Amino acid sequence: MKILGINALNHDACLTLLDGKEILFAGHSERYSGIKNDSNLNEAIIADVNRFGSYDKVVYYERPFKKKLRQMIAGQNSEVLSLDNLPPTYLKQFGIKIDEYVDHHQSHAAASYYTSPYDESAIVCIDAIGEFETCTIWYAWGSHFEKRYSISYPNSLGLWYSAMTQRLGLKPQEDEYILMGMAGWGTQDHKLKNSIRKDFFNNSVLPIKLKNNLHKGCLDWNPEYYPDDGSDDWKFNIAANVQWICEEEIYKVFELAKRLVPETNNMCYGGGVALNCVANSLIAEELYPDIWIIPNPGDGGSSMGCASYVLGEHINFNNCFLGYDIKGRYPVKKVLKELLEGKIVGIANGRAEFGPRALGNRSLVADPRGKDIKDKVNVIKHRQKFRPFAPSVLEEHAHEIFEMPVQKSQFMQFVAKCKYPEKYPAICHVDGTSRVQTVSKSDNPGYYKLIKEFYTATGCPMVLNTSLNIKGQPIVNSYIDAVGFEKKYGVNVY
Repeated sequence: MKILGINALNHDACLTLLDGKEILFAGHSERYSGIKNDSNLNEAIIADVNRFGSYDKVVYYERPFKKKLRQMIAGQNSEVLSLDNLPPTYLKQFGIKIDEYVDHHQSHAAASYYTSPYDESAIVCIDAIGEFETCTIWYAWGSHFEKRYSISYPNSLGLWYSAMTQRLGLKPQEDEYILMGMAGWGTQDHKLKNSIRKDFFNNSVLPIKLKNNLHKGCLDWNPEYYPDDGSDDWKFNIAANVQWICEEEIYKVFELAKRLVPETNNMCYGGGVALNCVANSLIAEELYPDIWIIPNPGDGGSSMGCASYVLGEHINFNNCFLGYDIKGRYPVKKVLKELLEGKIVGIANGRAEFGPRALGNRSLVADPRGKDIKDKVNVIKHRQKFRPFAPSVLEEHAHEIFEMPVQKSQFMQFVAKCKYPEKYPAICHVDGTSRVQTVSKSDNPGYYKLIKEFYTATGCPMVLNTSLNIKGQPIVNSYIDAVGFEKKYGVNVY
């Protein structure tokens, strides 16, 4: 049976098409429209999924009337509340009729579990908000799901972190990863952390108990340490302590999961907050070494979740290269030549990654040993200088260079301390950590061969890897996109 899963009318619209346990397609609307975090579908992505033929069932990732009720309670505007933009009406333009709906958090839970290697698992989902739920804990075995804990709106760690993102002058529901990067430059301070906690959190042993509804942000909040000298340095200290509190609250949730789901030590983690790779490493090191995080745990992966939930069994999730296909042989020789010449070079080959991170098929790569490489890449990508870059390292050499919290990190979901930061300055954050991608031959044969040959030539078993895009734009999708990037930014793309 072919099942089409849909997320639309929310940020990160996406489609997943299953044929039984096989994933035929999984892609993001933004890659086709060029609009970052696009909430709408478009004819281009519909045409791409339709190449695989008709489908037997259409599944939507949340229950729209429950969401409308919550939006009404939240006092959102009349446009949001209009019945004209309900999914059934909206999808008529594409000739699509919805057959079934799946709860928002159930979609997260299913995406996490049905892509995992586990036959049974605890599941934690933490995000900004679904219909009403913001955090859930589950026990899953076989094709069964049992919800054992739930936190509801307005108590939301994701909304709070987004509100803090906005307060620091960044874009909420988009720039949270920048806040996480800023945290490394700030100072953890118990007094400041406790002050922030006092302003926003109720004193509770249970996780995520907020004093206020942060759906509309907190721009009027004047934090301690706020100077009048016009400097932005205070923002880094705020970021450091916001991240610290976030880690503490996540830790509480996983401690609770230990108690509520004693049947297993396996853990599947979903929801947008699962993209916080610093917190993920803490959980892996101290609570759940056997943790699985899908490369697309947020709403951008929910189309896969609702489709797999209706299927009711594990799907063959062998890798995340499931989107638009740029056909051709992987450009190992061309890219290697430029790397050895000290150049920054783009890769646009094969199927696009399903998720927010480029993992070798839509990547900008460079030699991680150059002291000035980080600055050069930041200029190309129009990024802030303080933001780190990630290494793609041969899986068999990862533990030689990094203090890995997990055996492998093929989707760049964890950070690790670099043992030799002076040797690899381009991929080390100010705190000496790196968001590591481990690469094996089975993950991506072409990318593995490239790094392997770079290692043979240089003795360095990794490359700097960042997404093939600039700040505020989606990752390159098609060959035409790649040519446009090449011409505009002066970087060869193969």
